Amino acid sequence: MQLVLRDVNQGPYLSKVLAYGLEEAGMDPEQLQQIKAKAVLMSLKLADKFYNKYKMHLLEQASQDVIGVVSLGLMELSHQDLPRALALLQASDGIVRSFQKGWSLLSSVSQHKQGGKSIYGDVDKGLLEQVSCPPDADEWQGWHAYQTALAEHNRQESIAVLLKQFYTASSYDPLDCLSLEGVLAEAVLYRILFGNAKVRQDMKKRLGQISLDEAWFDVDFIAAQTQAALAELPAPLAETIAQDLGKNFDRALLRTLQFAKSYRALLLQNATPERLERFEHKEGLVGLLGWPLYLVM
Repeated sequence: MQLVLRDVNQGPYLSKVLAYGLEEAGMDPEQLQQIKAKAVLMSLKLADKFYNKYKMHLLEQASQDVIGVVSLGLMELSHQDLPRALALLQASDGIVRSFQKGWSLLSSVSQHKQGGKSIYGDVDKGLLEQVSCPPDADEWQGWHAYQTALAEHNRQESIAVLLKQFYTASSYDPLDCLSLEGVLAEAVLYRILFGNAKVRQDMKKRLGQISLDEAWFDVDFIAAQTQAALAELPAPLAETIAQDLGKNFDRALLRTLQFAKSYRALLLQNATPERLERFEHKEGLVGLLGWPLYLVM
């Protein structure tokens, strides 16, 4: 296993920290050899667990995995502070601890990514491949890949919580490709129309059975209803969801409510399902934030 020490501001963070240690912090070359020796042993263990340590190309792959995962964990543990990262590496368990942290980070964001079993257990194969890095790489995208996966994980987790809090059918399959904004919007819209009831797949049918209050057709009223729904969630989660919402969320929901008013008028005229469907598509069904997409049989 090699660790190429050069000006690698865009390369593996592990190499960057070691280069800093040698060039600026006066790290003893013997300490470098000790760190490298531990990294080699970790590569052998990883290859023995997931690959074949007797095949050189697979052992090389394991070493690249170690470089990437250690770099990820080291960045998180040190908060990307080079002196702190170097001190962590110089500890007797530093590189092992960094690897364990990196692996834990990858495991935590792999929950909704896996399309099947991964050879890496709880870690998504595609994500590890993005984090894995050759020692001579000019650019390492592992941290960016993790941040992207983390953002998607948080989005999926937020959707799951929204479904549990506001929907009667709270089971969640990431393959449904639900929009976080859309899930919240449907919950807010349903509450405006039917009170604080949990969302069921009956909005379209029930529209003809209720009266609409003109006070609902106001962007400030809708904004207040949105905030009331978010207030039921844990504060950190509510903040995460609020940041994900588009700046025109409330206005888009007002447009959907106005569409619902027209849809209700057709219901009261005993419009056929075919006419209702044509009306939905004419008004831009996909662009109606919070309007349900389920089929009414």
